[in-house]
Amino acid sequence: MRLPAARSAARSAAHPAVHASAERTRLDRATASCDAPLAVVDLQAFDANAADLVRRAQGKPVRVASKSVRCRALLERVLARDGFTGVMSFSLAESLWLARSGVEDVLLAYPTADRAGLAELTADPKLARAVTVTVDDPAQLALIDAARTGREEVRVCLELDTSLRLLGGRLRLGALRSPLRDPERLADLARSVARRPGFRLVGLMAYEAHVAGVGDAVEGRPLYSRAVRLMQAAARRELVVRRAEAVRAVREVSELEFVNGGGTGSVQHTAAEDAVTEVAAGSGLFVPRLFDHYRSFRGRPAALFALPVVRRPGVGVVTVLGGGYPASGAAGPDRLPQPYLPAGLRLDAREGAGEVQTPLLGGPADDLLIGDKVWFRHAKAGELCERFSVLRLVDGDRVVDTVATYRGEGQTFL
Repeated sequence: MRLPAARSAARSAAHPAVHASAERTRLDRATASCDAPLAVVDLQAFDANAADLVRRAQGKPVRVASKSVRCRALLERVLARDGFTGVMSFSLAESLWLARSGVEDVLLAYPTADRAGLAELTADPKLARAVTVTVDDPAQLALIDAARTGREEVRVCLELDTSLRLLGGRLRLGALRSPLRDPERLADLARSVARRPGFRLVGLMAYEAHVAGVGDAVEGRPLYSRAVRLMQAAARRELVVRRAEAVRAVREVSELEFVNGGGTGSVQHTAAEDAVTEVAAGSGLFVPRLFDHYRSFRGRPAALFALPVVRRPGVGVVTVLGGGYPASGAAGPDRLPQPYLPAGLRLDAREGAGEVQTPLLGGPADDLLIGDKVWFRHAKAGELCERFSVLRLVDGDRVVDTVATYRGEGQTFL
């Protein structure tokens, strides 16, 4: 049974985000005819986040990272806005699928060993014009040549390692991506591309994950946050010089159509670099919980999922169906989905987010009835779409459309 009104009101008053109750009411009203589990995207929040990315990009185009969206309808929606151009994809199969669907500028940001896909790419003029593949090793060029079934020229992008090296190189901060750190090595590979028939060098990319993807204002961890800010400031100072040198070195070998950099957390810093012609972003559209901890911007949570209450094991606890949707990366509490609405619920430390059921603890549990929805935020952005075949698009207190995710279209690229 529900708690008396006075008890419920007292609990609501204790929550700092007094708008949470109204937000939950709005979402529940919008999806009243939809059974949970379900996933929604709030279009007003999505559009506001897109506008903020454009503002932070300071006039430079934003390339949409598809891995953070994984829904063609929403990719099309954001690409129709001023300030966005092109897609940054995560697999060759996805790149070819998007190009066949009409996307004319697809940058595959990760090297590929998909021989069947490469055979298609090199045999189809439309695909070869639309898709650019990233390489950081001559062996990748050889693999592409071995997979060729046609004579179409392959567009190539090189990737610069952006990691910060300290203590004479003994300490490395940044993602383990490209082996190409020095401008000279990039230029060497650029010459290899130029000498090899059937390839054309058109771009350079550099993703500073340790700046773009690490929050610098983590609640309750002031010393850690201060250390992150100091690290990121040093990383930006070093990278702005090295990236410019790398671009100059590669341009001496070949003209470049684009120089791509950044990510949601570093858009404004990367866009300020003269050497960069475009920035990448994707998570900033959905704003998952890992992007709550930045001083430089504050997005609006746009992508949420709801699970139904199916059990009430005792006082201060309910159980919802499903919920075991951890995010990729190093395992830890920050990779788990977060109960969002009603505010005040938490995962059980011993069970976490379960495979087929998830217990939730906290006073608000006593207000929930069997069948009520509990709203969650995923730790990452596009990975949520691997759990749902459709997204309900919410505008105000109405579902205005239902669109397929990649999974809903039968596409599971990774």
